[in-house]
Amino acid sequence: MVTVLMVRHTSHSLIDRVLVARAPHVGLSEQGWREARALACELSQRPISRVQSSPQRRARETAEPIAHAFGLPIEIAPRMDELDAGLWSGASFGELSSDPHWQAWNNKRGSTRPPGGESMRDLQNRVLDHLATLEHDHPGEEIVLVSHAEPIRAAILHYQRLSLDAFAQVRIDPGSITVLRLNGQDGEIVNRQDVLPQLVAI
Repeated sequence: MVTVLMVRHTSHSLIDRVLVARAPHVGLSEQGWREARALACELSQRPISRVQSSPQRRARETAEPIAHAFGLPIEIAPRMDELDAGLWSGASFGELSSDPHWQAWNNKRGSTRPPGGESMRDLQNRVLDHLATLEHDHPGEEIVLVSHAEPIRAAILHYQRLSLDAFAQVRIDPGSITVLRLNGQDGEIVNRQDVLPQLVAI
């Protein structure tokens, strides 16, 4: 058994305005750095043995204070990268709202894909492959895994036995923590929490 704490990266200046996806060089805002430090404090009493991160800058920066708190390196996990949104990467949500392909994507995630991008099924498969590797290679450990809303959502949909089309039922806030306990095919979501509002307000 392995316990994985899936953390969505904290805030950046484009959040809720632009579909960043894999657009390069998007780092945390000042608020995001405060949130990342608050997360590190929240996790500091847990028996964390590894800190892994998506390759994206905003995820790596969220992982930095956590890794520093435990004296651990950040291990880059390419399979936990953000969804490849293809031609939509870097577009504003206002621009996308009139695109019929965008509307179809948000109604039928299980059978559509971004133009030039990756399907939700492909994303889910690579995320599950990474989690299976963690379970095989690091039994008994507790691992922080900093990623993005879509990869975390894909994992939750799988372990809660939900269709990919049910994606809108799963909200993943910046800085939220989803605790996943893996035990063969019996992976289980142990806890989901949005800890930032109360932490940052202190």
